[in-house]
Amino acid sequence: MSVMTRRNWALRLSIVLNICVLLYVCAHFGSWQEEGTNWDTGGAVVPLVSNNIFGSESTQINSSVRTAQEAKATRVTGVDRYDKKNAVTSTIGSEGGTKGADATKTAGKEELEGQANSPLAQPSLSLEDILGCKDKSQEPRKAQRGDYWVLYNYVPMTMAVKCWETLTYTTHADYTFLDNLEPLLERWRAPVSIAMHAPGYDFQTTVDSIKYLRNCGSELVSQLVTFHVYFSSKHVPKVVPTSKDVVNDVYNCSLGPPWANPQNKNKMYKNEKNLLYPVNVGRNIARESAVTHYLLASDIELYPSPELPARFLEMIRRRDQPALLKANPKVFVLSIFEVDEKSSPPRNKTSLLKMLKSGSAIPFHKKVCSACHNIPKSKEWQEAPETEGLHIFHAGKRTGAFIHWEPIFIGTNSDPWYDERLSWEGKSDKMTQGYELCVLDYDFLILDNAFLVHRPGIKSHKKDQKRDMITAKTNLFIKKIIVPELKIMFGVRKGCAV
Repeated sequence: MSVMTRRNWALRLSIVLNICVLLYVCAHFGSWQEEGTNWDTGGAVVPLVSNNIFGSESTQINSSVRTAQEAKATRVTGVDRYDKKNAVTSTIGSEGGTKGADATKTAGKEELEGQANSPLAQPSLSLEDILGCKDKSQEPRKAQRGDYWVLYNYVPMTMAVKCWETLTYTTHADYTFLDNLEPLLERWRAPVSIAMHAPGYDFQTTVDSIKYLRNCGSELVSQLVTFHVYFSSKHVPKVVPTSKDVVNDVYNCSLGPPWANPQNKNKMYKNEKNLLYPVNVGRNIARESAVTHYLLASDIELYPSPELPARFLEMIRRRDQPALLKANPKVFVLSIFEVDEKSSPPRNKTSLLKMLKSGSAIPFHKKVCSACHNIPKSKEWQEAPETEGLHIFHAGKRTGAFIHWEPIFIGTNSDPWYDERLSWEGKSDKMTQGYELCVLDYDFLILDNAFLVHRPGIKSHKKDQKRDMITAKTNLFIKKIIVPELKIMFGVRKGCAV
């Protein structure tokens, strides 16, 4: 074979070998890339966790890691970093980036594996992110509400509060009940929204009472209480000063509280004109004006256990209880008790349980209407000792033995409203709302280690012929008019009744 021929064969063989090597490299390049680190995210697998909080729209958030740039910056500092927006706290050691990246990669792997089992532990978020609420204006304004004139935010609180920072206690009253405000505030220490019924010349006494509380009482009143005032268009006061004038006016404290004046009590305009007390108008005004997402719609004579707002929101932030993660709409029910007039309201469950055993405390309305406040698992609640923090004791329904239950609860303005055609004198003023909650399949989450106590004095049933007549008319109105409306508007559900 000639030299030229041998060179040609050698060249051809070299070309074939080079092609084979090139094909081999191409075939394995993809697998090498898959086995390597995801350099864009520091090696971490970053799943998105969907959080459906109490029936609100789902929000997608990063569950455990930041961007590569944030992670790198954190590793350099070697300290705990608190991200205000996501409220995720992570401790990164100062030994270098490799150890931090390995830990992040392991966390990402464990999170992917755990999603199939729907772990109870949820990503730690700030309440601002969880609630996604919007702040409300506290500017005074006038508006008509059906037959009533309403002075919203007539005397607003001075403290600025974000909607996610705390709870609002919403309530109603006329000026004769304002002696309850300071004892309530001392235990609540959070915003209070109160709607004052003030027809005719009761308006001036109401304004004087507000001035007295703000000028002569606890500083908590001016800091935390927003007063709204309402009256029927048929009973408008002769003079309505501006909000600014009421706030700036100084009251002579030596005159004492206006509600303690016997002349004021005996000659109320409401009583002189034989007016019914529009309890649900007041409830709705105070509730819709609350500056926070969560609120406790209650009566001014019911004093809450101390530290309830902070403990409740910490429970919401943790989201570590199964009942909190269910899709059903839900409200948070408080057990209610009465204490004898010689006793002070208990400040914790341990003290309450001792008083229940001694008989100095009883379940609310036990001697008046026990079925109205017969809470599911109440006996078990009273037998269970106090524990740390706040948690869900039981998830109940307003059916069966509790079909006429009138719970008082922490909820939001997304919950059903109170029927404003019903009065305090006619009773059953919360029953229609209870029916709506039942038909909408609400879960009634009963809180442990938290409760309400009626102002000292145990109630007993008293015969009131005049009120009994109003009650009978109200019950007929509910049966003939309201119930058919509710069935059309909300439908029916087995076991639900007014």
